[in-house]
Amino acid sequence: MDRNIRITIPEKAKYIIDTITAAGFEAYVVGGCVRDSILGRKPQDWDITTSARPEQVKALFPRTIDTGLQHGTVTVIREREGFEVTTYRIDGEYEDSRHPREVIFTPNLEEDLKRRDFTINAMAYNDEAGLIDIFGGMEDMEAGVIRCVGNPLERFREDALRMLRAIRFSAQLGFQIDPSTRDAVRELAPTLQKISAERIQMELVKLVTSPHPDYLREAYALGVTKVFFPEFDAAMETEQNHPHHMYSVGEHILHSLSFTEPEKVLRLTMLLHDIGKPEALSVDDNGVTHFYGHAAISAEMAKKILRRLKFDNDTIYMVGKLVNYHDYGNGVEPDLRTVRRAVHKVGEDAFPALFHVKRADILAQSIYQREEKLERVSKWQQLYEEIKEKKQCISLRELAITGSDLIAAGITPGKEIGEILQQLLEQVLENPELNTREQLLSTVQKYVIRG
Repeated sequence: MDRNIRITIPEKAKYIIDTITAAGFEAYVVGGCVRDSILGRKPQDWDITTSARPEQVKALFPRTIDTGLQHGTVTVIREREGFEVTTYRIDGEYEDSRHPREVIFTPNLEEDLKRRDFTINAMAYNDEAGLIDIFGGMEDMEAGVIRCVGNPLERFREDALRMLRAIRFSAQLGFQIDPSTRDAVRELAPTLQKISAERIQMELVKLVTSPHPDYLREAYALGVTKVFFPEFDAAMETEQNHPHHMYSVGEHILHSLSFTEPEKVLRLTMLLHDIGKPEALSVDDNGVTHFYGHAAISAEMAKKILRRLKFDNDTIYMVGKLVNYHDYGNGVEPDLRTVRRAVHKVGEDAFPALFHVKRADILAQSIYQREEKLERVSKWQQLYEEIKEKKQCISLRELAITGSDLIAAGITPGKEIGEILQQLLEQVLENPELNTREQLLSTVQKYVIRG
C-alpha cells in the first residue's frame, strides 16, 4: 500500500465507502477511477469494491438496484446518482472467452484484484488505507506500459475482448504494450471471433476517437483486425504508387485519422474513406496505381462493415454519405453556383463535415500540390459560408413556394407537383434572385397555361 498517494473521492462515493466501513466491512474505489485520478484524468465512473456481500450492501442503503446480483454487483443510488458496488470475487472457469461459469465471493481484496485485466486497472484506494497496488500498477503507469495482471494468456482466455482493450488503453494513454502481453495477443487473437459485435464496436470507437487513433496499426500487427475488420488488413497491404500519395492505403488511413477532431462520425469516416481502394486497384503501363470509382465502392463497404459491427442507422447513414462524397469536387475551381449545386447534391446535413474530411485526406497524402489542394478546400468553404450568410436557396425546404401554393395556382395535385417544384429549384440554384414568391408563381403560370 502507498499512503502518500491522495485521491479526491466525490462526496457521494465517499459516503458509500464510509457507510460500508462503519458497518464493519472493507470498501474501496477501484479500477479505472483510481488509474485516471493518478494520471490527472477525470474519471467517468467511481466503482466501489467491498468485502460486504450484495445483501449486506442492500441492507445499508435505502435505494439500491439489483444490477447483477449473480456477479455481486448492486447499484447504490445516492441523490439520483448511481454507484456500482461489487463484492470481492473470484471468477470460476471461463467457458466462452467472456463469461465465468461461476462467481465465488471472497473476503480477500487481493483475490479480487488478481482477476482484473491490467495492472493499471488493478489498484484500489480509500482514504484510510491509501493506495492498494499489489501488482505494480503505479510502476507500469510511470513506465507507460500496459501489462496484464499475472499470466496474459490466462487473462485473454478469460475474456478475449481484453486483447482489443489492451490496444485501446495504449491508444488512449499513449502507453506501450508489454512484450509478453503482446505475444499473448498475437497467439490468441483468433478467439476474438467469440466476442459480440456490440462489444467490439465499443472498443473500436474508443480506440479511433483516442489521442492516438493510429495505434490501430498495433491491432493489425498483432492479427486483431484480421478477425473483425479484414478489409483494413487488405488496405494495409495495398501500396499506392502515385504522385499524390506516399503511404500504403492503410497507412494513409491511419495518418488521416489524426488530422480530424476526435469525434465518432469524423474518425469513422476517415477510417473507412478509402477502404474500397484494394477492390478498385488498377496499374497502368508505367506502374502507376489508380483507384477509379473507389469512393462509391468504399461507401458501400463502409455501410456493410458498420452494419456488421452493429452501429446505429444514423451513424451508418452519415459515414456512408461522407465516404461517398469525400472526393467530390476535387480539382474543381468553385464558384457560388457550383457550391450551391454541390450542397444540394450532398445534403446540408453532411456538407459542412466534408471540409474536415477533405483536409484530413489531403494532409495524409504526399506534399505534391498540397497547398493548392488546401487552398481550394478553403475557397469551397468560404463560398459555402457566403451562401449561408446570403440565405440562398439550396433545397426544396428553402424554396419560396410550396406544393400547396402550386395547387392554389391551379396545378392538379399529384406527381406533377413534385416535378414542378424540382424544376423551380433547378432555376433557383442557377439564379438565387428568382427565389421569391412572386417570381416563382409567375413561372408556375406557364405550367398552368401549358396544362
